[in-house]
Amino acid sequence: MDDYFSSEEEEEYCSDRDALDGLENDDPDYDWVPPKGPSTKVITKESLLCAQRGDLRRVMELLSLREHHARTLLIHHRWDVEKLLAVLVERGKACLFANAGVPLTEDQDLSLPRHSTSTVMCDICMEDIPGQITTRMDCSHCYCNDCWTEHFVVKINEGQSKRIKCMAHKCNAICDEAIVRDLVRRRHPDLANKFDRFLLESYIEDNKMVKWCPSTPHCGNAIRIEEDECCEVECSCGLQFCFSCLSEPHSPCSCLMWELWSKKCRDESETVNWITVHTKPCPKCHKPVEKNGGCNLVSCICGQAFCWLCGGATGRDHTWSNIAGHSCGRYKEDQEQKSERAKRDLYRYMHYHNRYKAHLDSFKLENKLRETIQEKVSVSEEKESALRDFTWVTNGLYRLFRSRRVLLYSYPFAFYMFGEELFTDEMTDEQREIKQHLFEDQQQQLEANVERLSKFLEEPFDEYDEKKVMDVRMHVINLSVVTDTLCRKMYECIETDLLGCLALGTHNIAPYKSKGIERAAALNAKADESDKYLPLDFGKAGASELDRPSGSGSLDDSGRPTKRARTEGLVGALIDLNVPAGGY
Repeated sequence: MDDYFSSEEEEEYCSDRDALDGLENDDPDYDWVPPKGPSTKVITKESLLCAQRGDLRRVMELLSLREHHARTLLIHHRWDVEKLLAVLVERGKACLFANAGVPLTEDQDLSLPRHSTSTVMCDICMEDIPGQITTRMDCSHCYCNDCWTEHFVVKINEGQSKRIKCMAHKCNAICDEAIVRDLVRRRHPDLANKFDRFLLESYIEDNKMVKWCPSTPHCGNAIRIEEDECCEVECSCGLQFCFSCLSEPHSPCSCLMWELWSKKCRDESETVNWITVHTKPCPKCHKPVEKNGGCNLVSCICGQAFCWLCGGATGRDHTWSNIAGHSCGRYKEDQEQKSERAKRDLYRYMHYHNRYKAHLDSFKLENKLRETIQEKVSVSEEKESALRDFTWVTNGLYRLFRSRRVLLYSYPFAFYMFGEELFTDEMTDEQREIKQHLFEDQQQQLEANVERLSKFLEEPFDEYDEKKVMDVRMHVINLSVVTDTLCRKMYECIETDLLGCLALGTHNIAPYKSKGIERAAALNAKADESDKYLPLDFGKAGASELDRPSGSGSLDDSGRPTKRARTEGLVGALIDLNVPAGGY
């Protein structure tokens, strides 16, 4: 491994920019393309309305629908506009509307007013009601306002605000949200606000491309992705997480692998494994008993004597050669195999866990390098030297963190990839052995170069002369590029050679990005003043919510989480996303 670099490579990798970009294209005729903007967006409570409005307007204009019907269609299809359009093309408009509970326009008698002018028999309370206090839905079913209101109140309290169906038997039509809001607000203003909140949050709760930031305390933000939902993102509050499972970033582990590994490290499963190997249950009280002497006749604290060899209950009479009235000389294959397998599984787990823990400890210790290196850079910049640019140090430190993180999570991945828990029927023993050697070779190369990079970054370069500093600089830049390349190759190996050939597609991993986890950009909350469509009715919002404090998590210069005040927007006049809906 010490001869990994050649003299040609040292001459080639000499630029600080190369250390960051990884020399992805060396073609002099290559046309530079401006980098794409962030593919993830932060949705705050100010921009949530704007995010909803974009999808609503698209469906309303395409299908010539009212806002209420457009929202009903989108909620039914989990705010996936592309899926909605695919159903429209494949099954037609009638099927699309019927499945979502939207009445077809041509089936409605538009000449019928919302409120009848004559007396109407309400089929719910079975009373004759003046037409002025009855309401007719788009599906043409008409009932008294009292029955409608009680129906809406029950559904909202049951958490069904987003899809309140008509009361008529076998009618799947979704009630008009404006009517629901108007009738409920007359008697229960707080419940009407709760209804509005549920409709607003449906864009996040029902949208597979949008999820709440899992920060604690909650920063009030949501993250929207544009492409693959199997990715790792960073919220504006500074928290990095896996978008798919909302846990910490864990690639190259799949979400299922990381969930199993976390549980294995957290609970007492390995303690139980140790007990299985080193103890035997008492045949009377079934408590585990550990043998502390050479005699095979052991006694539990409950007083029961039993044979250590077979676990059978015995009396207390015995000699040096046998136990009175007991013989267990027969070989029990199943019991011996079970014990040996428990030992093997325990040792295998300890192998991977010890290396995982070692890299985790190294990652924590190397995080302390940041302040030390800043001090070294400050001292070096004050010297009268021709070398003034020390970005190679910060770039190398960042590459060390990134590569160490990949290496850290590669051990849980290997534990499950080449074990017998997940892929027993997916690979033969021979195939498993070949793939394991392939992966471990790449893992070993990455590990060796990460350790070398860590060693050079810990050098006291602020005490060196200019020639020695240039030598350290060259090694750091080269190692930064090599570790980045090895990380990328490891991910390619996992995606193509290991997971890509499996029949089950449940183990997708977040793609590797040289520049790290992408920080989500703020979604533009500026609304078009000419836009006549508003997702919610804010005209009757309570003014008391304007004084409610709201905050978003962030990190100060010392890395501690802080709260910053957020400017209250239009949404703040109605609800606070930092408060659960049930609190209203």
